[in-house]
Amino acid sequence: MSVHQENVRRVTTRRLQEMKNRGEKISMLTAYDYTMAGIVDNAGVDVILVGDSASNVMCGNTTTLPITLDQMISFAKSVSRATQRALVVVDMPFGSYQGNSLEAVASAIRIMKETYCDCLKMEGGEEIIDSVKRIISAGIPIMGHLGLMPQSINKYGSYTVRAQEEDEAAKLIRDAHLLEEAGCCAIVLEKIPAELATKISKELSIPTIGIGAGGGTDGQVLVLHDMLGLNCGFSPRFLRRYANLNEIMNNAIRHYVSDVKSGDFPNEQEQY
Repeated sequence: MSVHQENVRRVTTRRLQEMKNRGEKISMLTAYDYTMAGIVDNAGVDVILVGDSASNVMCGNTTTLPITLDQMISFAKSVSRATQRALVVVDMPFGSYQGNSLEAVASAIRIMKETYCDCLKMEGGEEIIDSVKRIISAGIPIMGHLGLMPQSINKYGSYTVRAQEEDEAAKLIRDAHLLEEAGCCAIVLEKIPAELATKISKELSIPTIGIGAGGGTDGQVLVLHDMLGLNCGFSPRFLRRYANLNEIMNNAIRHYVSDVKSGDFPNEQEQY
């Protein structure tokens, strides 16, 4: 588990279930480092996702595929150290669980032991169900992920909305039930029609967390750098920007450069 203070009531997988049961929405954001995770946790977010989106946001890759298990563990360690309240969920990176279930368990155990996180997230349904079951049987909570699955982007060929056709929607519903039956604690639904996401959320007893899946899910998740306006080159319909930190930081840095060039910084009060 994450390193938490004794006087803070932690968010657990059980609490997520309690939140769904009483109709309380679940808030979830990504974080990848100690400083940002501390800010997110202190603001009251319920779940912090150490997403493999770190491949894009932190490493500059165009997809999530290149990020390694070692890199994910490094990011997750930093997040867990900063987190006192939120449930810390870590994405299992591409290649760490798709091959076979024994390899999947070994990857999962390593992440849990080295990062002190609370839960892992895996993309896929029927195709990975054996790995999901084996990991859960080892006592490790799993959050599923269906709909648009970024680790399968080369198969899709685009980031368009998934499950718009009847056959794909039917498979997604089946996969959601399979994940619940396997023991998953929650499922992320990414970029699917809102009506379908609402239907699945009502059918399942476990929480659903949406991203680009409408308001009928039990919670919402966004990438922190997107919602804070640090990443201005990504503007999907589902993204609401709550700040423009790119502009604020750019102006502050320009001001600093100007002060250094002019000799204004440091002044007499800023030296020893």
